[in-house]
Amino acid sequence: MSDSTAGLLCLTLLAAALVTVHVPLGDYMFRVYSCEKHWRAERFVYRLIGANPASEQTWASYARSVLAFSAVSVIVLFVLQLIQDKLPLHLHDPATVMTPALAWNTAVSFVTNTNWQAYSGESTQGQLVQMAGLAVQNFVSAAVGMAVAVALVRGFARSRTGELGNFWVDLVRGTLRILLPIAVLGAIALILGGAIQNFHLNDQVVSTLAGARQSIPGGPVASQEAIKELGTNGGGFYNANSAHPFENPTAWTNWVEIFLLLVIGCSLPRTFGRMVGCKRQGYAIAAIVAVMAALSVGAMMLFQVQHHGTVPTAVGAATEGVEQRFGVADSAIWAAATTLTSTGAVDSMHDSYTSLGGMVAMVNMQLGEVAPGGVGSGLYGILILAVITVFVAGLMVGRTPEYLGKKITPREMKLAASYFLVTPLIVLLGTATAMALPGERAAMTNTGPHGLSEVLYAFTSAANNNGSAFAGLAANTVWYNTALGLAMLVGRFLPMILVLALAGSLARQGVTPESSGTLPTHRPQFVGLVVGVTVILVALTFLPALALGPLAEGIH
Repeated sequence: MSDSTAGLLCLTLLAAALVTVHVPLGDYMFRVYSCEKHWRAERFVYRLIGANPASEQTWASYARSVLAFSAVSVIVLFVLQLIQDKLPLHLHDPATVMTPALAWNTAVSFVTNTNWQAYSGESTQGQLVQMAGLAVQNFVSAAVGMAVAVALVRGFARSRTGELGNFWVDLVRGTLRILLPIAVLGAIALILGGAIQNFHLNDQVVSTLAGARQSIPGGPVASQEAIKELGTNGGGFYNANSAHPFENPTAWTNWVEIFLLLVIGCSLPRTFGRMVGCKRQGYAIAAIVAVMAALSVGAMMLFQVQHHGTVPTAVGAATEGVEQRFGVADSAIWAAATTLTSTGAVDSMHDSYTSLGGMVAMVNMQLGEVAPGGVGSGLYGILILAVITVFVAGLMVGRTPEYLGKKITPREMKLAASYFLVTPLIVLLGTATAMALPGERAAMTNTGPHGLSEVLYAFTSAANNNGSAFAGLAANTVWYNTALGLAMLVGRFLPMILVLALAGSLARQGVTPESSGTLPTHRPQFVGLVVGVTVILVALTFLPALALGPLAEGIH
């Protein structure tokens, strides 16, 4: 089977599987967040943390809960890493001691659902930290994003109220009822496919291509791999991430992992449609996601399979940095999927992609990772773009814009516009600052357009809470650990606060009846408008930087 044929088969099966689960999983998540009954295990957690599940919260109270929970999570994970040499299941290697700057960067990374890794997992993090620290954050950081998305949907669905639900209930239910069961099934599938799951430290002995014997640390890999993809986290147990055969042994497990990183994001539009009481609105959001994803995957496969550049043309394929057991086409699908979501996991080296292929990965993140985006964050991102679109359409026809019966007044538009501006400001200011500092320029192993691309990719990945990276940038420095950590924090929580403020503003409104001047937001016309507005906004914002980086490299 040729590489292109294998890629098309992978895409076909992937699309079929996602369409199949869209309705049942979307309906299940709707029931999870709408159910009034609490499981016994959930009631135990509420008593443990002192939360009252019967009380609802305003947007400000909901936001404070999000920030408080995340702040405590950062502190706990930071301390856990610094004291891991005194804990069980540690690697017992003095060289694995984490510096405070790196421990802070890593703690922020996993709490913000970014999972940017400036370290080698198998030689730096003990197994207890991997499980009790990193894997736990893979669950709860994903659940936080889903909770904020559900709060925004409630803002559209409710009328004349200041209440958006209870963050602690949404957090616990998202973790126990959605993420945990699917992650268990995913881990079993990966174990059956050959991923390892043990507590061995250094007795995983393998033969190298040169015939030598090498000991590789084992660990509870499959369980962490499943939630890393499902929660669109991306942090690898090993430095090679999902290119490592212990994490991702075969082409079959590669397909499973791509499915896991897409499944919740692709099903949430159905949940949205059920919660607002109009399934057609959910289908419209799903169509927007599908159109942008198809354009991205098509462009990525075109630039990688057809290749571009002197070396790929000479050898006949863009095979550098690609695992042969996956092939170019399947790796291109993964690269598109991981940057269209906020996953950041990789099964190939993005720095080795063609210049235009690497640009597609960057643009996917610069679009806001909304096709389908991270679990939760993708849904509230696309809903913000829908709000901006109806405002633009309202200007065209001279009417007050409305979306789902809610008027988009200057207050709502200011919140939506501020949300959209946060990430570009972080990316462009961070990149400009790094390029202006001699010491940070020295951390670039490549000069010229490709060196700029590496820095631009790093800040794009951090600000969008993706976590993937171009290699070639020595990011484990005090400056980069601090700067990228700040980018991750601001890029995660400031947009969340704006989303919750918007949800609160919408929930306080009444419902405006539809009229002859109301823009239908469930038809193909609206789908095309949202896609067009998204592409235009990103082009206006990032095209100059892209022209100096990957576009210049491609022309050269």
